Amino acid sequence: MTITRRDFARRSAFTGASVALVGTVGALATAPGALAADEPAETDATGEQAGKGGPGYGPLVPDPEGILALPAGFSYRIITHSGVTRLESGEYTPSNHDGTAAFDGPRGTTLLVNNHELKGARSKWKHPVPLAEGLVYDPAASGGCTVVEVHRGGEVAEWVGIAGTSTNCAGGSTSWGTWLTCEENSDRAGQNGMTKDHGYVFEVDPYDRRANRNPRPIKAFGRFDHEAVVIDPKRGHAYLTEDASQPNGLLFRWVPPHGFKHGRGQLRGLADDAGVLQATKCFDSGGRFVDDLSRATRIGTVYGVDWIDVPDRDGRTVPVREQFDDGDITRARKLEGMWWADGGAYIVSSYARDESPGEPHDGQVWFYDPRRRTLTLKVLLGTGGQFDGPDNITVSPYGGLVLAEDGEGGQHLFGATESGRTYPIARNDLNVGSEAEPEFSEFAGVVFSPDGRTLYASIQTPGIMVAITGPWRRRRSH
Repeated sequence: MTITRRDFARRSAFTGASVALVGTVGALATAPGALAADEPAETDATGEQAGKGGPGYGPLVPDPEGILALPAGFSYRIITHSGVTRLESGEYTPSNHDGTAAFDGPRGTTLLVNNHELKGARSKWKHPVPLAEGLVYDPAASGGCTVVEVHRGGEVAEWVGIAGTSTNCAGGSTSWGTWLTCEENSDRAGQNGMTKDHGYVFEVDPYDRRANRNPRPIKAFGRFDHEAVVIDPKRGHAYLTEDASQPNGLLFRWVPPHGFKHGRGQLRGLADDAGVLQATKCFDSGGRFVDDLSRATRIGTVYGVDWIDVPDRDGRTVPVREQFDDGDITRARKLEGMWWADGGAYIVSSYARDESPGEPHDGQVWFYDPRRRTLTLKVLLGTGGQFDGPDNITVSPYGGLVLAEDGEGGQHLFGATESGRTYPIARNDLNVGSEAEPEFSEFAGVVFSPDGRTLYASIQTPGIMVAITGPWRRRRSH
């Protein structure tokens, strides 16, 4: 059923306030004048929160090893390190860690599927994903996924899940225990040395290595610069983000064909044109079309959503996002990570600048409610704040959100409470630049272990996955 602008305008007059507060994460806010009731906690000279009165775990303590600063009482362990740790087959762990999912493994282990965001020819990279026999899509491409098995005693094993894919950035886990890895690159065969078309989503099974043989793209999900994907476990819809510019990218929905049921191996068997791929068209409570999500400047902004069919999902002659007139769809800059929770999808727009028509910002998190067919702005990072450029996202078992920063200057894992206050969880202290011109790589792949005791995350360059443990606890909403 399509919600008309008139329907949404009438409904919002009665339900707008409750929609703005839907979900256990609540109406998060980090912009001045937003819904947070308290002033930000005081910060020390490094910009970190000082004292115990704030919403987090106290100030970050510099790491004598120069890798990860954490609050007092927390510690980390390196799980994989590109060029240092090795796969079962003997090759080094690939570089450029990105999106990650965590699953309960056999005999008390944790299984992690880790993307490697490696673009272009294999010769460009010292440690590409090895071309494991039977697991290669395009032998010219350098990216892919590895599966990491972490034992309770600390032992770690790692092997290739898929190889020969390009620029594996984020992705998403499924309720049936697999990982959907997304190519943030849409080179055609013959471009940049590629031998096959790219820009697809692939499924990786961490439990069954045989299921990953002879990789087949899920072409029904479209061919574009994919970032992340989540699956609605109730309705079966897939939601997909696109990280692109000139023009800005789109938020997509894939509607499965009648009678289709998700499960292991089912996506692999879909026809290339199965179901319907659609893009968002948003309108405000007055029924006015919204051309770009950067137009929203207040926490709690609610947009109604219509879904517009994509004419050619494979982008054979025209890229998917360019197949629409300006008034047909709603765009957003750097649509990044997603996470399914609270009956809907949390969606990150990393930042907006001059390439967007609305107000500049340093990050947004939206919540899409499929029942109400609405997008609600939950987090808005104003320019010049402590954190900027959120990317990967997860919902914490202790309340609120945890986001991986991919912005300017220092890079953090940071949390946002239900009442809207942000706080640092970790800082990347690994300088990959020089003393005169320091450079700190982005965080990625933030995810809690299934039991909630460990927070896994990666420093993308050179490629280090860490396991963070400490006195996690549910925080009071200050």
